[in-house]
Amino acid sequence: MLRRSMIGVLAGAAVLTLPLTAGVAAPAAAATALATTITFDDSQAAEFKSAVAQGVEVWNTSVKNVQLVRATPGARVNIRILADNGWPRATLGPVRPSGSVTVWMGRQAVQQGHNVIRIAAHELGHSLGLPDVKPGPCSSLMSGSSAGTSCTNPKPNAQEAARVEQNYRTGANEQHPDSGVLISDAA
Repeated sequence: MLRRSMIGVLAGAAVLTLPLTAGVAAPAAAATALATTITFDDSQAAEFKSAVAQGVEVWNTSVKNVQLVRATPGARVNIRILADNGWPRATLGPVRPSGSVTVWMGRQAVQQGHNVIRIAAHELGHSLGLPDVKPGPCSSLMSGSSAGTSCTNPKPNAQEAARVEQNYRTGANEQHPDSGVLISDAA
């Protein structure tokens, strides 16, 4: 008898646990739904497409208020990514869903030995509203080329991630005063 009662209690506890767990998962899904979606087009990124995809992944795992998503054909593009022979550069954001910026993945920096994934994440950081921090340590993604060719860190530090989160917090749709400025990362 005691055994049956205990099983009944345990079964009842499991039933009670299920709705509580489901209630906890809902806010996380709602928070993700509130993220600003920024689209990108890497169709003209040539040999940099893989590095761009990795740079996008860095940002998508580092921040929650904004997510970068590849644009579907015919859809609005917020970040256009091009390959060229110059130095990497980008239009300073933060780009909004109604706006557009351009990132140039310049071959010159790669030829000089800079890490291509770090370049992609750095230039995307400009699109998300981060200026250069030069000179700077390798631990700062936005230190760019000033960290040297041995630096391969493609991740924003806590302050950089926090600034992007602030740029895309709910209701933060105003344009930053420096938005639209072209930033070249030439050493």
